[in-house]
Amino acid sequence: MTARPREAASKKMEETLTPPPARDVQSGNYAIVRGLLISLRPYQWVKNTLVFGGLIFSRSLLNWEAIWLSSAGFILFCMASSSVYLLNDLRDLEEDRRHPAKRLRPLAAGTIKPAVARIVLVSLLAGSVIGGFGLKVGFGIVLSTYLLLNVGYSLGLKHVVILDVMVVALGFVLRAVAGAAVIGVPASPWLILCTLMLALLMGFGKRRHELTLLEDQAQNHRRSLEGYSVQFLDLMMTIAAAAAVVMYALYTMADETVLRLGTHNLVLTVPFVIYGIFRYLFLIHKRSGGGDPARVFFTDLPTLVNVGLWVVIVCFILYARQGWRW
Repeated sequence: MTARPREAASKKMEETLTPPPARDVQSGNYAIVRGLLISLRPYQWVKNTLVFGGLIFSRSLLNWEAIWLSSAGFILFCMASSSVYLLNDLRDLEEDRRHPAKRLRPLAAGTIKPAVARIVLVSLLAGSVIGGFGLKVGFGIVLSTYLLLNVGYSLGLKHVVILDVMVVALGFVLRAVAGAAVIGVPASPWLILCTLMLALLMGFGKRRHELTLLEDQAQNHRRSLEGYSVQFLDLMMTIAAAAAVVMYALYTMADETVLRLGTHNLVLTVPFVIYGIFRYLFLIHKRSGGGDPARVFFTDLPTLVNVGLWVVIVCFILYARQGWRW
C-alpha cells in the first residue's frame, strides 16, 4: 500500500520538473510578443504623421536630408507614443478591466505581465529621448516636453474636466512643432492653431463616445466623465470644428503664407478640410463612431480617400512649379 503513494508522488514530481513541450513555449512567447505589439498600438502611429507637416509645408519634400530627418523623427515619436500607451495601460489596469472593450487589452486580460511591459516601457522611453537629442537638440526638447506632458496626464491631469482633452490636443500640436524643429524651419502659428482645434474636436468627440457607450458607469472608468454631458460636448465640438475651418482658411489666404509659398491656390484645399470635419461629425452623431479617431482613419473609406486627395492636391500646388526635381 505504501508503494503506490510513493510511485504517484514520484510521478507527480517528475511531471513538475519536466519542461513543457517546445510547442507550448513557442506559443506562449508568441502570445507575449503579440500582446506587446497590440499594447504598443501601431495603428495609432498614424497620429505621428503630423511630423511630416513641416516637411511638406516648408517645401522641403524634395530634400533628401530633410526627408531622412523627418522619417527619423517619425520613428522616434512612434517609440515615445507607444511608451505612453504602455504607461497608461499599467496605471489603468483596474479601470480597463471594468470597461466593456478595454478589458480585452493584453495587460488587462493578463496576456502579458506588468513586469514585461515595464521593461519595454523604459527601453522605448530612454531610446526615444536619447535618439531625439542625438537627432536635433530642438527636436529632443519638444519630444521630451511631449513625454512629460503625457506623464502628467497619466498621473492625474486626465481626471480634470476640459484640461484632460486640452492636454491630449497639445500632444498633437507638439508633434507638428517637432516636425518643423527636426528640419530647422519655423512652425507656422496658423497651422499650430489649426492642429490644436482639430485635436480638440477629436478629443471632445472621444469623450462623447465614452459617455454614450458607458452611460451610468462612465465615471467609474474615467472620473472626468462625471463632469461632462452630451450637450456640453456637442457644444465644444461645434466650437472646435468651426474654429479649425476658419484657422485653416485664414492660413491659406494669409499674406505671409502666399509670400512664403508663392501661390494663392492653397485655398483650393479648404473644401477637403470642411468635408473631413463634417464626415467626422456625421460618424459621431449618426454612426456612433469617433471613439478612436485613428481607427476612423483606417476603417472609414470616405475619410481615407479625402485625406489622400488633400495630400496629393497640397503637394501638387506646392511642388508643381519646382518640376519635381530631386
